[in-house]
Amino acid sequence: MFIEPYHPNKTPHGWIEVICGSMFSGKTEELIRRVNRALIARQKVAIFKPALDVRYDEVKVVSHNKTEIHSNPVQTAKEILLVGRDCDVIGIDEAQFFDEGLIEVCETLARRGKRVILSGLDMDFEGKPFGVMAPLMAIAEFVTKVHAICVRCGGMASFSYRLSASRERLLLGEQDAYEPRCRSCFLKGKSVAEGEGRRDS
Repeated sequence: MFIEPYHPNKTPHGWIEVICGSMFSGKTEELIRRVNRALIARQKVAIFKPALDVRYDEVKVVSHNKTEIHSNPVQTAKEILLVGRDCDVIGIDEAQFFDEGLIEVCETLARRGKRVILSGLDMDFEGKPFGVMAPLMAIAEFVTKVHAICVRCGGMASFSYRLSASRERLLLGEQDAYEPRCRSCFLKGKSVAEGEGRRDS
């Protein structure tokens, strides 16, 4: 269970929190929950997402359960420094889609006394570390890994299985493009797909 750290106003210090997991594991939901708690505490908050993520809304951060909150779509990580400099808490959704500059941006914000909360996929559709997520998890003070439920066996799902034959790493998708799977069902699906040249269904 994640326990939100104490942040006394008299001695401000910054840190980085990473929320990671597979598709449909509740990463964005948890990000929104933490940000809303900061808003209740009357802290200044800014939320960012990559401009390419327009699945549910061009501006808002929206979870698969349709929970939503206003955000600032940005093209590059450096833009976050400009908008977020006057805030206490910085939320960043879909961190895996950002450029490598996000690592230095997060460290800069933390050095300035900001609380930085990121959510993103820790692995891509092949089960490999996704983008900047691994180094972000390494430098973070707090890492929370959330899990979905495997749609095949009902077990704990940590992998995002792609249902289409596309090999593009950056492929935005919803329930028709991905499904959460446990390790066993994920590997079984990959084996069938590689052996028959298609995705299993």
